[in-house]
Amino acid sequence: MKGTIFCRVAPFALFMAFVGLEEALRFLTGKGLLEISPQVVQGLYPVKALAVALVLFLFRGSYDEINMRDLAKPLALMLSVAAGLAVFAFWVRLDLPWATIGKPAGFDPNIYPDGSVRSVMTAFRLFGAVLVVPVMEELFWRSFLIRYIVSPDFSKVPVGHVTWPSFLVTAVLFGLEHNLVVAGILAGIVYNALLCHTRSLSSCILAHAVTNLALGIYVLTAGRWYFW
Repeated sequence: MKGTIFCRVAPFALFMAFVGLEEALRFLTGKGLLEISPQVVQGLYPVKALAVALVLFLFRGSYDEINMRDLAKPLALMLSVAAGLAVFAFWVRLDLPWATIGKPAGFDPNIYPDGSVRSVMTAFRLFGAVLVVPVMEELFWRSFLIRYIVSPDFSKVPVGHVTWPSFLVTAVLFGLEHNLVVAGILAGIVYNALLCHTRSLSSCILAHAVTNLALGIYVLTAGRWYFW
């Protein structure tokens, strides 16, 4: 049981540890206690994305709840894409003061003067957002935690089986993980509802990936880097 929990929590915990490190470096730099350039801090993102991807790869045999054949079902595929686009739509509309916590630094590749470096950093940001984060977060939130709240022996709880407490708690905590807290809570509700309807973690991963891909395209097109 401990191993089953660890392989679903470890990628998320590693990602959040990197986030904490980045925020600590920004704080200490802002207080004049360290001299670290924004390029160095943002340069941690490829390391973070690759480290989490490596952990997911090493534990890949433990994730039997990820079944890509679920996406062969046309209705599940359409619902996943629709859910992902819906989350993107209200994500970019709820960046209002009353709906946010704190002020994110964002990820602006234009701080790198060289064109090739900028392109590599942008590619890593998209790689992490679209291919790593959806798998890592959905394994934690909608495979592990939402079932763990139902029963500590979560592996015996079928994927997609939730209670109102598990549904609401994970949605709220998912929102609190993000600067756009209201949008995050709504995203948690949408992804949880998709999980309940499809009984498929793969559908949630795809929806999350669609959201992040659409957001990435929007950020690169509009230059609204704080969404990253």
